[in-house]
Amino acid sequence: MVLARPKILSEADGDCVGIERIHGRSPVLLICEHASNALPALFGDLGLPSEALSSHIAWDPGALAVARSISEALDATLVYQRFSRLIYDCNRPPSSPGAMPETSEIYAIPGNKDLSPEERLVRTDSLYVPFHDAIRELIRDRRARAQDSIIVTMHSFTPVYHGRERAVELGILHDEDSRLADRMLEAAAEAPLYRTERNEPYGPEDGVTHTLILHGLSNGLRNVMIEVRNDLIADDTGQGVMADYLKGLLQQSLDA
Repeated sequence: MVLARPKILSEADGDCVGIERIHGRSPVLLICEHASNALPALFGDLGLPSEALSSHIAWDPGALAVARSISEALDATLVYQRFSRLIYDCNRPPSSPGAMPETSEIYAIPGNKDLSPEERLVRTDSLYVPFHDAIRELIRDRRARAQDSIIVTMHSFTPVYHGRERAVELGILHDEDSRLADRMLEAAAEAPLYRTERNEPYGPEDGVTHTLILHGLSNGLRNVMIEVRNDLIADDTGQGVMADYLKGLLQQSLDA
């Protein structure tokens, strides 16, 4: 007899996957892995102070709001993770130490220290597996109805990391397939509203392209990862301006 593994989410926690505009007509499939700083009730505060749980180590501030605006403007399906990357970072494979980090920038994370293989497996089964299974199912369904899929993941980054200021404002990231990133960078150069750079402030060597590889490269789909400096999207106005700009870059790149 095979025993079912325990789950970390209660009925009150709800599902780990959020999906909006499931039948969106755009070929763009938006993904936001770090949309929320919420923690499942089982984990309390992971031993962290409130300022850490509201900071960039727990989520990508502003990323979901920008993704939602783009989703509405393009009629694009949006998939997002409803729980903090401190429990499981869905842009990392289970084998990565960063999937359930013991430290993040200046913070030690007591609730992640010395996790057993079983504890890691339960988190993987509860958060990572259903999140990426949902994306796979969406791609299959879209193929069945002859709808193209273009993978666009939305992130934000802190303007100061380990005491170092970051001048880049908008990063266009890619792994081996640079088709969409190339076009977006060309479009950004024609309308340089933000300081935009390729594979900054992170790149494939930092292990940040897992979702692109899993759903884009493995399926032969065009894909790109967008990184926005989070001080630029800290309020509704900034989020709206950035969403409009990114919508324009994406539309121009797809039209090309």
